[in-house]
Amino acid sequence: MFRKHALAPQEGRTFSNKALIALILPLIAEQLLAVMVGMADTAMVSGVGESAVAAVSTVDSLNVMFIQLFAAMSAGGAVVSAQYLGKGDKQSACRAAKQLMQGTVAIAVALALGIVIFHKQLMGLMDNGNDPAILSQSYTYLIITAISYPFLGIYNGGVGLLRAMGDSKTSMKTSILMNIINIVGNAIMIHPCGMGVAGAGTATLLSRIVSALVIMRVMYRQSMPIHLESMRGVKTWKGIREYFRFDFSMLRRIFKVGIPSGLENSLFQLGRVLIMSVVTTFSTPVRAANAVCNSITGLVITPGTAVSLAAVAVIGQLIGADKKEEARHYGKKLLAIQYSVTLLATSIVFIFAEPFVRLFNLSEEAVPVAVEIMRVYAIMAAALWPSSFGLPNVLRAAGDVKFTMKVSILSMALLRLGACYLLVYVFHMSLMGVWVAMYMDWAMRTGFFVARFISGKWLHKKVI
Repeated sequence: MFRKHALAPQEGRTFSNKALIALILPLIAEQLLAVMVGMADTAMVSGVGESAVAAVSTVDSLNVMFIQLFAAMSAGGAVVSAQYLGKGDKQSACRAAKQLMQGTVAIAVALALGIVIFHKQLMGLMDNGNDPAILSQSYTYLIITAISYPFLGIYNGGVGLLRAMGDSKTSMKTSILMNIINIVGNAIMIHPCGMGVAGAGTATLLSRIVSALVIMRVMYRQSMPIHLESMRGVKTWKGIREYFRFDFSMLRRIFKVGIPSGLENSLFQLGRVLIMSVVTTFSTPVRAANAVCNSITGLVITPGTAVSLAAVAVIGQLIGADKKEEARHYGKKLLAIQYSVTLLATSIVFIFAEPFVRLFNLSEEAVPVAVEIMRVYAIMAAALWPSSFGLPNVLRAAGDVKFTMKVSILSMALLRLGACYLLVYVFHMSLMGVWVAMYMDWAMRTGFFVARFISGKWLHKKVI
């Protein structure tokens, strides 16, 4: 049974269905809200014009690649903290939390500075269409969102630790606050203030600043199993330096998970960026259709993503407690739950594809393209997404990160990227070729990850 702040297996006991539901439901609500707000963002920006939608979509594909670097750091810290908590070593779990937050902020600040300085060069690599209207708006949106990286890093690190404890309700409430600020800010700044994409970026920045402040206050609660050490009593310069000193032995444990995950995610996103460079050669209506489809697909996989996040707490703590057979059992159970919720979501999107697409004010030329993409996507996601993206999260929670990294990079290079160029430029499949290459990638990932799970090798990858 989940406790107020911690999910901690006890000797001779397993997690009840009620306990899993208590963890997963808030995560689903949180992820659904985030995606729906993202869809609302796109819909609001679409009122500015299709060039604005294309600009935001192009920048977001680049943003995701860089954000994955410190998101992976957060995942590494969460896995290490969860395993320490399962082992019963709360002091080490708190040490890991502190190093996670400090390291994440350092990486995020460095990334933000680099992007602000080199934003034109980055967009030059991204947009082969050379549309001045899209490029101008892209520059603005990229700079503003990059400034928000340190605050997003703090938020991601904090909610990762909360989920490691099994406290998904607090992360959900913080996410609700962040998304309310974002959508209200968009409603005020994009049109009434006439700021366009700058308004969308500013609303995102403000929401991340507030969420970072809230999550830091939560993480300093000393009553929580995993918390940050209070700075009360630290008054001298020497004390401050000691407080913020990096613990490299703990960082190595975090990096053991974080670096392979970060490399995997960043190269995966780099592949998506390269694919976006193909998409930018299409007409503006087709690019807008692709942007809308990307927004809607986030809704399809949201429930499954939430279940994947739960794996950090469930599998991480079981591996830390050396309960390997229970970890195998709950790995299967979490995968079954993922398939169930993904099937429900894909069925809804398949049936209502056209009404969903028309919410985004697309031109009549773009609507049929987006509807066709969405219906094929719904079928393929129901069949392959949980095993290709949910199952590897079970492996990562146990510390089996190098295997998932190798498979993901190989599959991205050979299929999602290689097949994309082949299908678009040789077989002239246009936008559908981009998406078919993605399904081929999913199929390869599924084969490797299912085989790895069945082999049981992942059960012996504890990182503490």
